[in-house]
Amino acid sequence: MTAYLILHGWQNHRPEDHWQHWLADRLTAIGHQVVYPQLPDPDDPELDVWLAELARHLDALDAGTERVVVAHSLSAVLWLHAVARGLPGLDAVNRVLLVAPPSGAVLARHPEVAGFVPPPLDFALPGPTRLVAGDDDPYCEEGADVVYGAPLALPTDILAGAAHLDLDAGYGPWPAVLAWCLDPTAPVMARPV
Repeated sequence: MTAYLILHGWQNHRPEDHWQHWLADRLTAIGHQVVYPQLPDPDDPELDVWLAELARHLDALDAGTERVVVAHSLSAVLWLHAVARGLPGLDAVNRVLLVAPPSGAVLARHPEVAGFVPPPLDFALPGPTRLVAGDDDPYCEEGADVVYGAPLALPTDILAGAAHLDLDAGYGPWPAVLAWCLDPTAPVMARPV
């Protein structure tokens, strides 16, 4: 069994059609522990509150099992803040998938999430981390590979035409992300059309 923590982004109220909900259901159905919390005030989040929730949910994952974090959008940036601040418990995570993190420039334009502008990326990530993003993500206009992949030396999958990898981009069921959860060597590809 593996323990998964799935974290949503800004304005996400965990709709059933979203790929994260689909992923949580699939992983649970095959016997894994899955924690997929609704983070507080998703429309007007506070960084310190979300960091406290991250710490609480990491602590709740079963000890002695592989621990995997899958973070989408604002929660991908949340993860970077947690690493920069040395949040306890991060070293117990075995691997992380950061999906479609928004850029600091975009976050700064929205007062509701301006407090999440990424910290300087001058730290080492605590364990294997992979980045996946669309090549046309309106929330990371500079390109996630440029903003995050290169500075953090992350293995990166850039998906053509995948936008923000959300429901608006057609990301309900996403078999490739399930495949990565079960096998970290699996490539993270675009959903089938």
